[in-house]
Amino acid sequence: MDVRDKLYIDGAWVAPSSTDSGEVTDSATEEVIGRVPLGSASDVDAAVAAARAAFEEWSKVSVSERAKFTSRIGEALGARMADIGELIAHEVGMPLNLSMLIQAGLPISTFLSMADLVEQVVWEEQVGNSLVVREPVGVVGAITPWNYPLHQIAAKVAPALAAGCTVVLKPSEVAPLNAFLLTDVIHDVGLPAGVFNLVSGLGPVVGEAIAAHPGIDMVSFTGSTRAGRRVGELAAQTVKRVALELGGKSANVILADADLAKAVATGVTMCYLNSGQTCSALTRMVVPRSRLAEVEEIAVREAEAATPGSPFADTTRLGPLVSAVQRERVRAYIQKGVDEGAKLLTGGVEPPEGLEVGYYVRPTVFSEVRSDMTIAQEEIFGPVLAILPYDTEEEAIAIANDSAYGLAGAVWAGDAERAKHVARRIRTGQVDINGGSFNPLAPFGGFKQSGHGRELGRFGLEEFLEIKSLQL
Repeated sequence: MDVRDKLYIDGAWVAPSSTDSGEVTDSATEEVIGRVPLGSASDVDAAVAAARAAFEEWSKVSVSERAKFTSRIGEALGARMADIGELIAHEVGMPLNLSMLIQAGLPISTFLSMADLVEQVVWEEQVGNSLVVREPVGVVGAITPWNYPLHQIAAKVAPALAAGCTVVLKPSEVAPLNAFLLTDVIHDVGLPAGVFNLVSGLGPVVGEAIAAHPGIDMVSFTGSTRAGRRVGELAAQTVKRVALELGGKSANVILADADLAKAVATGVTMCYLNSGQTCSALTRMVVPRSRLAEVEEIAVREAEAATPGSPFADTTRLGPLVSAVQRERVRAYIQKGVDEGAKLLTGGVEPPEGLEVGYYVRPTVFSEVRSDMTIAQEEIFGPVLAILPYDTEEEAIAIANDSAYGLAGAVWAGDAERAKHVARRIRTGQVDINGGSFNPLAPFGGFKQSGHGRELGRFGLEEFLEIKSLQL
């Protein structure tokens, strides 16, 4: 049991304003593995006051010195990489080998990358008779999700600190223990008091208090589109800057001349990553109707090879979902697909054999899905693939764009230039071309109801900067 009973405010672990706490559950065993405080609006007030007081001095610290702090945090996280990977495998359910690589590796590299990224920012430039300067936006409220918990924290906290901002963080109450581990590291490296503050708690309480707080200059939120709308509403009352990274229903467009075996196999993998609990997951596979039977055969083979099991078993390719609530939500979507007439190729609502304990869902594939079906429009956040056939390239592009979301996507073609031409017509924030790999230094964010603003790399750092003109 990892029991935490204090919040981190103004450089110290302090008692919360109430004794309310929340349990953290192991997603594979359903056992309670930790407990954290459930903070209140008054705790947010204290954290914001500390962050405001610290901002004046922190914003004056040189860029290189701020980057040294983020590098020290990254190095200290690196020394605890095994602890992080194992902890998040318990909290979220990602298989351990992937948890080490992604859940631990990405946040470490994000903190370490700041030293190079701050050198890429044009902090001052002459425009006619004006000196245009970039300055930190101020106090940042960061509200983060449970699916890639430390990665999403790092994507906000690291660039905010490097930019000269101070931070109040609310991690997800579903997977918060990794945020406390990060806070231990931040405390140990000697970051000045008040520059980073941690208030754990519930979204409708702590999250809403952060979004509405007049002492916070910017709120950066990652989560559902529904919750993002609420954050935007509250933040608008004080006209603060808002960055939103929200849901997705990403299309994987496979053109007729593509390497079908590779495209479909990779597409299934990218749909099922983190048991489908990925906002950019390629959950809609858009394929030529003339090759539908081939696609179905490959997809079923790959899905049935995605062996569900304990995150700590060597044979596991698909871990559990994060919670009982999420498991029932995903099963309900699978049943909805059946009820609306989609063709169930493999999977279903029953738990995987021998895995009645733990939040497991069978890897599922539907075919002959239409764009008007629920499973083609709503974000399921589970290992559920929808295959949508098309007759013409124009129809394929129309299907890809027939979504309220626009976070990610993919295009496969025998000719890379043709793939890029199609990718440019898809209204989404990033597109993988013929299996192009994720780039943690490229901008990440969405169009439409997938949000606004960008994270990662130089573009993510610049989100935390204001622009000022000095007329000379």
